[in-house]
Amino acid sequence: MRTDLMKCEICGEQGARVIHVARSYGSGADLLVIENVPVVSCPHCGESYLTSETLRAIEGIKRNRSTVASPRTVPVAAFV
Repeated sequence: MRTDLMKCEICGEQGARVIHVARSYGSGADLLVIENVPVVSCPHCGESYLTSETLRAIEGIKRNRSTVASPRTVPVAAFV
């Protein structure tokens, strides 16, 4: 897929691209961090969004978190 030719689904302009980010879902003991999530980002309108395919994959990861996620210790800081 050539990302320089992607059309933004929000504003309709060409030039949207896929970036990969970490997203967190839940909180406390139920916190799940998913790394390398593909997000469509548009430089024209500034919007970022997930495709329906990505959303379905995330739901599958959340449903099967006990078999697909590995526990890690994460430092947490408060913004003051």
